[in-house]
Amino acid sequence: SKMPLLSVPKEVAVGTAMLGVAFATGMLAGKRYPSLVFGTPKSSTSGMIGKSSPLRQYILDHSLREHPILKKLRLLTADHPWGRMMVSCEQAQLMANLVKLIKAKKVIEIGVFTGYNALNMALVLPDNGRVIACDINEDYAKIGRPLWKEAGVEHKIDLRIKPAIQTLDELLANGEAETFDFAFIDADKESYNEYYEKCLRLIKKGGIIAIDNVFWNGKVLKPRKDDLAVQSIHRLNEKLLRDARVNISMLPIGDGVTLAFKL
Repeated sequence: SKMPLLSVPKEVAVGTAMLGVAFATGMLAGKRYPSLVFGTPKSSTSGMIGKSSPLRQYILDHSLREHPILKKLRLLTADHPWGRMMVSCEQAQLMANLVKLIKAKKVIEIGVFTGYNALNMALVLPDNGRVIACDINEDYAKIGRPLWKEAGVEHKIDLRIKPAIQTLDELLANGEAETFDFAFIDADKESYNEYYEKCLRLIKKGGIIAIDNVFWNGKVLKPRKDDLAVQSIHRLNEKLLRDARVNISMLPIGDGVTLAFKL
């Protein structure tokens, strides 16, 4: 069947075209993700451009505009035993730019870890904006919370420590369907399809869902039957290709990010 033509706001259409730049500069080490932990550890063995690549450093030197408190949180997180789970700084910057581009006010993040990406998005939201930040481990978020406060955006981040499906169901039950502008999915991979479907109901037309780890360290090329995480991601990748409810761009940044633009 024919896919629908782009019918989203002008700003989103322009932004989608500009993402060719992100495609051209997609990089960073691949990620591995333990199924029982939110977040995504990175591996130095995969990805378009290696973590220690001079070209990656050039890209960071010529594109990264990191708020001082974001940098502080990134360095704090890097010292954590699970520090590799943090989203890459250049990927987080892209998410924040998209949030700003579409003038978002309400954002959902599924998988928070120490809150680097939540802070990045909160910094560009208006004062009455909010990030519904979903995670199951409050200890990690305690690392970032003081810095959310230091940055003056703690009031914009609504951290909910419970299974994300429960939070999404509560939002739907409260009548918040089609009231959110942006969602970022980066939690347990086996639940990706359910997260996507619920976020699609919560996002407005013209809103964006960003889905992280769609390459799963390159394992999507030959998904093993006993690897539930890669099977889940691969099935969602195939589904998104044919999903007439959205337009998509799969970008080789980090461990792969798919942007789904709701029609």
